[in-house]
Amino acid sequence: MRIVSWNVNGLRASVKKGFLEFLETSEADIVGVQEVRAFPGQLPQEAREPTGWHASFSPAERPGYSGVGIYSREAPDRIETSLGDPELDVEGRILIAHFGKLSVASVYFPKGSGPNRDNSRVPYKLDFYRAVFDRMQKLRRRGPAFVMGDFNTAHEAIDLARPKDNVKSSGFLPEEREEFQRWIERGWVDTFRKRHRNQPGHYTWWRQWGGARERNVGWRIDYVLASPAAMKRVRDTFIWPHVLGSDHCPIGVDIDWP
Repeated sequence: MRIVSWNVNGLRASVKKGFLEFLETSEADIVGVQEVRAFPGQLPQEAREPTGWHASFSPAERPGYSGVGIYSREAPDRIETSLGDPELDVEGRILIAHFGKLSVASVYFPKGSGPNRDNSRVPYKLDFYRAVFDRMQKLRRRGPAFVMGDFNTAHEAIDLARPKDNVKSSGFLPEEREEFQRWIERGWVDTFRKRHRNQPGHYTWWRQWGGARERNVGWRIDYVLASPAAMKRVRDTFIWPHVLGSDHCPIGVDIDWP
């Protein structure tokens, strides 16, 4: 089974740039998308109900903002879109699909920078991190669990091209990295880094100006985290920087399932 995650930076725009073709050529069984930025009814029919796929979405209440989804070849047994906290749920940032004992979460973690780039949203971001952590900790007890998506945090210095220039920037703040590290210390596995230790230059997001992508001046802020039971099933893990259509690129894992 192949599981793919992609922050599409607007699904309607991504469809015009070849997203549906990507669905078919990716050889994926499950595709999580983040930053959908549309209500399901605003999506073209072919994106809302693509042939051969089951699609589920969790939009934000605010129009044109945030939103996540999961496409799957097999219909999920159950879908979750709430963390049980209205303040956290209002932005449409999590969707968990259950396939038997397997849980797959598509998550768009908040940015901490805030509208004035003063890091004012860091407390909200950390609250969201903790709520997702608590929910996924419970789910990993019942079977393999994956948390995939845009975490909006570079975990270590190797995960961004210019760490010294960003020590005071949200996405690389000590408190954000410490929260990410808590997941690792509790047994969650960064699937890509597990297979590509000490290899720099692997990024998933680039600024859209100044030729950042062409020069590979980027950040690795998109991840697939696996519970210990899920990690035992991982056969391969990948980042696809050659796939265009967003300021992020797709990432994923190949697993043995069932």
